[in-house]
Amino acid sequence: MLGVLIGSAALIIILSVFNGFEETILSLYSNFTPEIKIEPRLGKTFDPNTPYFNGLHSDPRVFSYTEVLQEKVLIKYDDKPFIGSIKGVSREFLKNPQLDSIIQTGSFTLKTNGQYYAVIGSAVQNSLGINIHDQFNPIAIYSPNREAGNAANPLEEFVVRSITPSGVFALGQEFDDIVVAPIGFVRDLLNQPKNVSSLEINYKKGTDLDAVQNVIKDKIGNKFTVKNRREQNTELYKTLNYERWFIFMILTFVLIIAIFNIIGSLTMLVIDKLKDIAVLTSLGADKQLIQRIFFFEGMMISIIGCIAGIVLGLAFCILQQRFGLVKMGSKLSVLDAYPVSLRISDFVLVFLTVSAVSVIASGISARLSVKRLNDIKQDL
Repeated sequence: MLGVLIGSAALIIILSVFNGFEETILSLYSNFTPEIKIEPRLGKTFDPNTPYFNGLHSDPRVFSYTEVLQEKVLIKYDDKPFIGSIKGVSREFLKNPQLDSIIQTGSFTLKTNGQYYAVIGSAVQNSLGINIHDQFNPIAIYSPNREAGNAANPLEEFVVRSITPSGVFALGQEFDDIVVAPIGFVRDLLNQPKNVSSLEINYKKGTDLDAVQNVIKDKIGNKFTVKNRREQNTELYKTLNYERWFIFMILTFVLIIAIFNIIGSLTMLVIDKLKDIAVLTSLGADKQLIQRIFFFEGMMISIIGCIAGIVLGLAFCILQQRFGLVKMGSKLSVLDAYPVSLRISDFVLVFLTVSAVSVIASGISARLSVKRLNDIKQDL
């Protein structure tokens, strides 16, 4: 019973902690990725100045409507190069109140007093050793010159613009090589006066995003793709889902080992109660009754252990949520203690898993209880 209790509690605690990590990671990504993203199906850019897109911008349900122009570029700082991406965003990008939560140093400032600023990913800063407090040493952004042709001077094949970094953000490997800058700066760099790479739209709370996405898909036609957050980060969602099920499977194997110890315990009990079994059969008990007795005993051990383990796991998770008993370390600024998120589905899943394995283990034990019943009766 103690083995089942510990196994069940471990399943609840680890699944809940994993849920907490999943929600934390997705919330961090949600601070940077939009709820709906519109991109061209063919080509890199498109003209957003159409009646439909203008109408979409004026939709009262829209919280922010951001024009984005993004491209691969060469970034240089103190003669050290780095290949990354520059993401030009319009002013409504800064409506997101959670942007400061991903900032490591500095602030999420893109324009002040008429001067452009950039917010760089942590991979850019680490590779180039950028000091964002040095206002006299900006970063240089290189992009191919679309109008250069076959220039005699190789430097003329690139457009070079300098910009001062104002902050450093850390989000994940997929985003940390990005430099976020005002779209005006990127239009000048890429010589794209009106086209954009994508439109990023966030809606007010309470909006049915699935319905909105379906309507946009119907209206916009096949020339564009319309993606929600899950579709924008399919690899992330798949990875989190796979990791969750791998953890569940590993812990389930540990729990199976604990539950199958019941077979050994009940076998020893059968040996100890051989005379009692023979007496019961002499009083008229058939094999089915003997089997049911040991089957229900095995199930009682498992279910009581499982329920006690679930209660113990629940109590620990609640205490972790409120008081942060288990810390992650002072060096981590985003999370101080291990995050926990309780889901009813986890409790149901653990209970059903334990019940299913218990039925198998108890059934095997019950069969062993009557295997040598005839020999026992003859001996007595």
